[in-house]
Amino acid sequence: MEQRIPATSVVHAAGAIDIRDVVHRFSGEVLAVSHATLHVAPGEFVSIVGPSGCGKTTLLNLLAGLLPVQEGSISVAGAAPRAGRHDVAYMLARDSLLPWLNALQNARFGAEIRNIPAQRRNARARELLTQVGLGSFEHAYPKALSQGMRQRVALARTFCLDSPILLMDEPFGALDAQTKLQLEEVLLALWTSERRTVVFITHDLSEAVALSDRVIVMSARPGTIIADIKVDLPRPRSVRALQRDARYHDIYAMIWSKLELALEGT
Repeated sequence: MEQRIPATSVVHAAGAIDIRDVVHRFSGEVLAVSHATLHVAPGEFVSIVGPSGCGKTTLLNLLAGLLPVQEGSISVAGAAPRAGRHDVAYMLARDSLLPWLNALQNARFGAEIRNIPAQRRNARARELLTQVGLGSFEHAYPKALSQGMRQRVALARTFCLDSPILLMDEPFGALDAQTKLQLEEVLLALWTSERRTVVFITHDLSEAVALSDRVIVMSARPGTIIADIKVDLPRPRSVRALQRDARYHDIYAMIWSKLELALEGT
C-alpha cells in the first residue's frame, strides 16, 4: 500500500498542467509536435519518453514559456506559460554552474536572482546541499567537483527556488550509471518530502519507471502522445530495491513495447 505523506509536509502541491491539442512548427515548416494533449495533476511526477527529435524538449520549452503556443492551448497553474515565472523551475541536462561561485553560492544563485531574502536563501541552500550529500563541499568551486557533484549542486539550486512546478530535461542523462542511480535516489527523497509537480524528460526507461507516477510515450516526429502508462508501484520507493520487483519489470516491458511502436516511425 502506498504510504501517504502527511498533509503538513505537502507544501508544493499547487500547480497543475494542461496541454490541449498543441501543435508546434519550427520556421513554419518543420512539424515538431502534432496535437499533443496531456494533463498533469498537482503534485504528480510525470516522465515523458520517446525517440530523439520527437518534441519532448519542445513541449518542456512551451510549458516554460520559452516558445510561443502556436496552436492549441497550455495552462500552467491556471495561467498561460510565461518565461520567468517564479512558480516554475527548469533544470537542464548540463549543470550550468557559474565557475566563479562556490557550491553554496551556486545553489542559492537562482533564489538570489528572485530576491528571496538572504537569510532564508542561505539556510535553504545549506539544507539542500546537505540533502544531496554535499554539506562539506559548500566552499568548493565547480572546477574541484566531479560531474556528479556538479549535478547535485544543480539539483540543490533547482529545489532552492521553491517553485511548485519543476521542468526537468534529462538532468542525469550525461552521468555514469552508478552516479545516476545515486541522484535518482536523492531526487526521489526530495520529491517525496515536498511533492512538487514534475515533468521529467528522459531516454532511460528504468529511470522513468523508478521515479514516476505516470510515463508518457511520444511517437517519432511529428511527436504526439501514443501512450499514458500508470506506474502503480508503492511509494516511498528505492531505485535499487525496485530492481527486484516483478511489477517494475512488467511496467518497463509495457513501456518498451509502446516505445518500439514509436521507433518504427524513425
